[in-house]
Amino acid sequence: MAHPNQPEGPSVRLLRVGEQVRHILSEILTRGDVHDDVLAKHMVSVTEVRMSPDLRHATIFIKPLLGKEEAAVLKALRTNTAYLQREVATRVGLKYAAKLKFLADDSFDEGSHIDKLLRQPKVARDLQEPDEEA
Repeated sequence: MAHPNQPEGPSVRLLRVGEQVRHILSEILTRGDVHDDVLAKHMVSVTEVRMSPDLRHATIFIKPLLGKEEAAVLKALRTNTAYLQREVATRVGLKYAAKLKFLADDSFDEGSHIDKLLRQPKVARDLQEPDEEA
């Protein structure tokens, strides 16, 4: 059970460190510091970084531009995880180097699916205000 004085969700520190890691990874990938043919051919967006409460694990959500070859990009990032962990640890300056875990960001796909469902005539009819139905 959460302490009554503790806010729900991640702390400001977790959010701040996660955002720092996101910026660092974005910069590394944009500048092409990772010497990998797959990553060199793709623009990759780091959409979110979630840090564990002890700051030892970072889950990184990525999306290749236009969503192309997502599996190949994820594999390349996972192959180069050791280099990326070293770079992040050096630049963030925490006591421990966070272990990085790369995942595809499916939130865009989920949002598109929900939008498509809401645009269906049957659903749109149900969403109308009662006074609009007359």
